[in-house]
Amino acid sequence: MDTVYLETTIVSFLVARPSRDLIVAAHQQLTREWWERRRAMFSCFISQVVIEEAAVGDAGQAARRLDELRDLPQLVASAQAEALAAAFLQRCLPPKAARDAAHLAIATTGHVKYLLTWNCNHLANAQILDQLEPVAVAAGLKLPRVCTPEELMGIGSYE
Repeated sequence: MDTVYLETTIVSFLVARPSRDLIVAAHQQLTREWWERRRAMFSCFISQVVIEEAAVGDAGQAARRLDELRDLPQLVASAQAEALAAAFLQRCLPPKAARDAAHLAIATTGHVKYLLTWNCNHLANAQILDQLEPVAVAAGLKLPRVCTPEELMGIGSYE
């Protein structure tokens, strides 16, 4: 079974109140469809970083996010992951993206196949990933395939 690291935006879009913004609403719907139809086809993982981010904000929404995450296994932020995150930040990610660097580093050192996210600024960004890939390779690692739920819906999902 393929492995997936669920970055915080996934659970946030999953439980969020319906948005009036059409693009956000579409992301919410795609996230719910992936969660209901495809999640069971993967071994899904999170990290303490996801838990910490999910716990912030509106108390009711935070409780809903944490409830959805409750039974998912956590990957550890090892010393190797912390060093890799620092290298990602040094290479091209801005300081404000420290948690994004941590997500990618934890998923990379955890050897997951996919990192699922709606964060297209720092994670699902082909130009940034092109810059970060050599950093992972230099550490003897392979970046996970970073994608959105729409990209991980599977073959024949829209027929």
